[in-house]
Amino acid sequence: MAFFGAITYFTSNVQNPVTGEKQRVQLSPRQEVVLGLQARDKMAAQYGGLYPSQTIQQYVKRVGEKVINGSTAKQAPYPFEFHLLRDAQTVNAFALPGGQVFITAGLLRRLNSEAQLAAVLGHEAGHVVGRHGAEHLAKQQLGRSLVTAVGVAASDDRGGGQQAALIAQAVNQVVGLRYGRSDELESDRLGFRFMTEAGYNPQGIVEVMEILGSARKGGGSPEFLSSHPNPGNRVEKLQALIAQNYPNGVPANLVSGREEFAKNVSGG
Repeated sequence: MAFFGAITYFTSNVQNPVTGEKQRVQLSPRQEVVLGLQARDKMAAQYGGLYPSQTIQQYVKRVGEKVINGSTAKQAPYPFEFHLLRDAQTVNAFALPGGQVFITAGLLRRLNSEAQLAAVLGHEAGHVVGRHGAEHLAKQQLGRSLVTAVGVAASDDRGGGQQAALIAQAVNQVVGLRYGRSDELESDRLGFRFMTEAGYNPQGIVEVMEILGSARKGGGSPEFLSSHPNPGNRVEKLQALIAQNYPNGVPANLVSGREEFAKNVSGG
């Protein structure tokens, strides 16, 4: 069984349409979407459910959709959805395979510009587009039966108790995902790419990392840095990325959106 599992893993090579990277994944994009939808409510419940203000929910959704629709992320075969969670204490954001993206009220309240929000959502979209969740599931050798079970769910057939149990197992794996440092670096690069293509000032992503660093110094590491391991010298790497792409300085047409952010978020 271990031999056949290894053969399946090492022969499951597909090319990512956005990054061009060859990846070992066993789930199809449609199956990733099914898993993300199956895990969405469970993940939200861990953070107190959705934030009650529809106004702010819609603002987060608009910014996320602007990042996706204005960038090469739109080439990915995922129906992205963006959610603001009620938890005001936990500083975190995360994404599930298939396009479910979340940010907590605890992180949102520390931001002060639309570019920073776009940076967070773009970074999480990078995990989805990079198929990091699907790669982790493949590495965990959940087996061919899991792929079959999710395939059954994706085709809307009745799968029976065994398939339901396998999907539940996969959901638990997805909810507990912890990305590696290489995943974080790729998501930083993709997030930078997506937000700038959508018209946002890339300084926003540097500011987010500085905000997270300040939160850590203030006592206790933000959950974001627990679920997203810090690859080290992150701010320096991002600043180098900005200098490389904009040697003459960041263009004036790339916006920060501080006033827009304050108008939509303050008082909520």
